[in-house]
Amino acid sequence: QLQLVESGGGLVQPGGSLRLSCASSGFTLDYVAIGWFRQAPGKEREGVSCISSSGYGTSYAHSVKGRFTISRDIARNTVYLQMNSLKPEDTGVYYCAAESGPAFQAMCFLESLTYGHWGQGTQVTVSS
Repeated sequence: QLQLVESGGGLVQPGGSLRLSCASSGFTLDYVAIGWFRQAPGKEREGVSCISSSGYGTSYAHSVKGRFTISRDIARNTVYLQMNSLKPEDTGVYYCAAESGPAFQAMCFLESLTYGHWGQGTQVTVSS
């Protein structure tokens, strides 16, 4: 059964860094695209970054471009989100999601409705 587990969240001061992990089981990353999403209190879930099943296609929200980096370790079946220069507005619950199919081989999407498998989320709080 396909399962995703996020970890690495926590409390960090503005300007700090965190690395989130999305560990997957029940499938290999070669066959799925992984997206990272976040949801702040009172706000809609928004796409942060994603990586295609080939690993060659990535995408970033404008608000995190240049600060966040997505990567993956096929051997560990894990996708990472390195977050640098964190800001208070980065606060929220971060989720990873997975989806497979030909459309996800070369590219990925930051629309939550395109993903059918979700983890439980990990809290990120950026505050002094």
